[in-house]
Amino acid sequence: MRALTWHGKRDVRVDTVPDPEITEPTDIIVRITSTGICGSDLHLYEILGPYLEPGDILGHEPMGIVEEVGSQVTAVSVGDRVVVPFNISCGTCWMCGQGLHSQCETTQVTERGMGAALFGYSKLYGQVPGGQAELLRVPFGDKLPIKVPHGPPDQRYVYLSDVLPTAWQSVAYADIPSGGSVTVLGLGPIGDMAARIALHQGASLVIGVDLVPERLARARDRGVHTIDLNEHGTNVGEEVRRLTAGRGTDAVIEAVGMEAHGAPLVRAAQNIAGRLPDAIGERLMDRVGVDRMTAFNTAVDVVRRGGTISLIGVYGGSVDPVPMAGLFDKQIQLRMGQANVKRWVDDIMPLLDDEDVLGVDSFATHTLPLEEGPQAYKTFQAKEDGMVKAVLTP
Repeated sequence: MRALTWHGKRDVRVDTVPDPEITEPTDIIVRITSTGICGSDLHLYEILGPYLEPGDILGHEPMGIVEEVGSQVTAVSVGDRVVVPFNISCGTCWMCGQGLHSQCETTQVTERGMGAALFGYSKLYGQVPGGQAELLRVPFGDKLPIKVPHGPPDQRYVYLSDVLPTAWQSVAYADIPSGGSVTVLGLGPIGDMAARIALHQGASLVIGVDLVPERLARARDRGVHTIDLNEHGTNVGEEVRRLTAGRGTDAVIEAVGMEAHGAPLVRAAQNIAGRLPDAIGERLMDRVGVDRMTAFNTAVDVVRRGGTISLIGVYGGSVDPVPMAGLFDKQIQLRMGQANVKRWVDDIMPLLDDEDVLGVDSFATHTLPLEEGPQAYKTFQAKEDGMVKAVLTP
């Protein structure tokens, strides 16, 4: 089969690789019809190279048609249409029972002290082949796949793999009061969708912060009050407080993470680690890895006293300098973590009807064949050609 594979920093290729096979009686094989490129994939493309090996298959936002089922699978059949959540959860352990599917005790990558395994996301999360490919082996066939109806276009459902539940969780964790306010830092796919969900759930003021014109325009079109970093720079906090009677917003959703703009010295250190031999670079990232904290520090600044920060942008540092004095003094609540995809599906599914209140049908800015995946990564990383969300069609 054809698959998008990692070969080095900013080097992804479409290769011919062996087809996946059923290895457990609970496995299924899915023929992928659509698969997204996620902002988190750019961390692999740019920074997390020490945790990858050449030939690793990327991608964790797939959906498709069931092509083969293991002997013990009864919940889905050949020909069924399914979305595959990005975190691999068994659905039966204690953590899954608590709705913490990203902490699944069956698939936790315990040798690295990490949570549930993820599709296509490095040795940190199990080195499981990903879904930017023609075929994908999916474990826990009775519990993990999300069965969806035939008929509507893929883009009605493909975001159930990551974008929708991740954005939904970010809003849930933000705990926005009824009729309250929220600032969304970063209007990439997750921030954009989080802003839409917050408005849908009744927030009276949603402020979106970014520096890419196309992202800002998309958000404005959905009713978001936007702040352009190119105009306000380090004065974002002042502008947010101006809009909120001097207090700041009730909540902040930080949807940027480790690759925030700014902090040139930290960026240089990340680049050095990414170019070292894997064993050395991995040890460096594990022990002294540090993220660019610009977005997080902005979140602390713009949230009101007694408010909540929902951290959904991915971080990987081990010695990040967290502003504890500010967090404590402002009495800020902080929630974070990988999305528990299966927990939120029942809440989201009723919104994926023909009314399309969240705008999923037109959410992708680019739909491209798998063979154009390497160029799509390059364009997405450079924030060029108006690319906010790309979906590949194997």
